[in-house]
Amino acid sequence: MHVLLQKKRKKRSKWVKDWKLNRNFSDIQLLCELEENNPDDYRNYLRMDSQDFKLLLELIGPKIEKQNTVMRMAITAEERLIATLRFLATGRSYEDLKFSTCISAPSLSYIIPETCKEIFEALKKDYMKFPTSKEEWQDISIGFQNRWQFVNCGGSIDGKHIRILQPPRTGAQFYNYKGFYSIVLMAVVNSNYEFIYVNVGKNGRLSDGGVIECTEFYKSLKEEKLQIPNNDDTVNNLNFVFLGDEAFALHEHILKPYSQRELTHEKRVFNYRLSPARNCVENTFGLISSRFRLLQRAINLNPEKASYAVLAICAIHNFLRKRGGPYVTSTMFDRQEDTNILKNGEWRENVNNELLGLQCTRQKNVSTEAKINRDNYMHFFNNQGSVDFQEDMVKAGRS
Repeated sequence: MHVLLQKKRKKRSKWVKDWKLNRNFSDIQLLCELEENNPDDYRNYLRMDSQDFKLLLELIGPKIEKQNTVMRMAITAEERLIATLRFLATGRSYEDLKFSTCISAPSLSYIIPETCKEIFEALKKDYMKFPTSKEEWQDISIGFQNRWQFVNCGGSIDGKHIRILQPPRTGAQFYNYKGFYSIVLMAVVNSNYEFIYVNVGKNGRLSDGGVIECTEFYKSLKEEKLQIPNNDDTVNNLNFVFLGDEAFALHEHILKPYSQRELTHEKRVFNYRLSPARNCVENTFGLISSRFRLLQRAINLNPEKASYAVLAICAIHNFLRKRGGPYVTSTMFDRQEDTNILKNGEWRENVNNELLGLQCTRQKNVSTEAKINRDNYMHFFNNQGSVDFQEDMVKAGRS
């Protein structure tokens, strides 16, 4: 035993390997070349153009900049941000990234989670602002009305399972109904495919129908604290609503489609009118999954750090959408052409882009108010709120 304690540790030959100190072949030099000669490749590399990158660096640079010491030069804020964006864009391991970033894997394991957190904290106020007044909710509803002909809508709701590796000593806590480990991303999206609310980190083992009930959004909705417009301020004096699918419970402020087992013609019309507006959130999830490949594989981070990586992706998505650059084209999304032709967005071409949705659940004890509210919308869309092409779309089986 004494001999084992006396055993000498192997001495480290160098503080940092020479090739990591030599920045002449790191990402920065490559990006300088791409910015000057190949801007499309630059955008593909970081998922944003040079102007967007410089603005993002300006916003978070002071928070991630470190001091040089007498021992060594600090890794710059620019290098930290580049490494993080490549991690989010590709999902590559730290051991893989170290060769292009010239940053050691242990250093990346600290740098990337920290930078993800700072990206979200820096962007959430201006680029992911949650509405706090009736006027802000009405602005969102006007977007749904103009683009998708759906009135009084505050957003489209959905949730996805984000695959992670099993966290140590957690047993089956994060094991979901599809047989893998996950955390859940819940989101509310506006008509412009932007997140207005995100909640990440609930463990995948929770019943899918109950995940939303654990969010601050749902609690505020039930307690009438969202400051949404009252019926005196809405079209046709209908309830102000959010749109969900079969995984969510029907609520007097949450609409979902009628069951396929009980469809009449009027209900088919309602389901069709609901579908394009609700599909905003499905397209948004599809887009971030196609742009940020980290979401297509099991994230090798603990749940808290994985949550910040996902939050950073959502914040960067909003940042780029609001900046209005070439981050995404209209063909990326599902779209309706010539009023009666629906075309799938390009993100659907790769089956790996689609994240696993929440499990459909049967709802018991639906309130009378919730049923009446949905019926009121059904009657509205079949009468004064009808549009010319809805009958053709129902006949084409779009309900």
